[in-house]
Amino acid sequence: MRSGEIETPYPGDLYVLFCQARPKTDLEIVPREIRRTDPAAKSTIDAKVLRVTEAAADVRIVQLRFPAGVRAKFKAGQYLDVILPDGARRSFSMANAPQQSDLAVLHVRVISGGRFSQEVLPGLAPGSLLRLEIPAGDFWLRDSPKPAVFVASGTGFAPIKSILEDAFRKKDAREMVLYWGARRQKDLYLADLPAKWAGLYANFRFVPVLSEPDAGWTGRTGFVHRAVMDDFSSLAERQVYACGVTAMVDAARHEFTTGRGLPADDFFCDAFVTPADPKPT
Repeated sequence: MRSGEIETPYPGDLYVLFCQARPKTDLEIVPREIRRTDPAAKSTIDAKVLRVTEAAADVRIVQLRFPAGVRAKFKAGQYLDVILPDGARRSFSMANAPQQSDLAVLHVRVISGGRFSQEVLPGLAPGSLLRLEIPAGDFWLRDSPKPAVFVASGTGFAPIKSILEDAFRKKDAREMVLYWGARRQKDLYLADLPAKWAGLYANFRFVPVLSEPDAGWTGRTGFVHRAVMDDFSSLAERQVYACGVTAMVDAARHEFTTGRGLPADDFFCDAFVTPADPKPT
């Protein structure tokens, strides 16, 4: 289980993260679902850095190219592990759609003291090699007629970008809306892209939300999950896909299921944590 990937509990059941908990007595674990997986589908690839660009003061976009003839199957919304020389791993969601199977695009947030973002990232240049294990994760768009509400904070936009681009390519007709939250306008580092989608696809809306709005900002303000609460009196007939920091994901899950009638099984998330954070988010 990825640190930062949280499964939704059934209402009334005890909620624990098995990757963090140690039982003190005998217990019975009942899985929500059982899926057959193909171990051979996961690949280890030595990818070459194509370019690194600065998308915001604390966000870098890393474009990686796989060796000639090598392609990796993954679902839109999944992530990969970067394997460091000492065997340590850092997980990053893939922002590219799965049709681009010969490359990977990562949105990396620069974190104070971050092993990858401050020790490895500054030294990356075109031609640098990174060892990857791909794919992993259960964050993808389920096959459902229900409208989808996407909630992102910061670089949580990356896997949602992959999901939406894949959905548009497949001509998915369900109603979709993206709420993307950040502190300031510059932190919505690719806001022009979902704004463009909103003009191209009649079934898609984009709602940017700032918690520390710039002077002159006329858009939505406050916490991004609260903007969803303000817009929907009920989420009972919708699915929610949330990605970003722990506080947002936890608050969205709790308030959507208890205050807006969202079925627990219709909340899907991928929450980001740093290795220094003792609790998944």
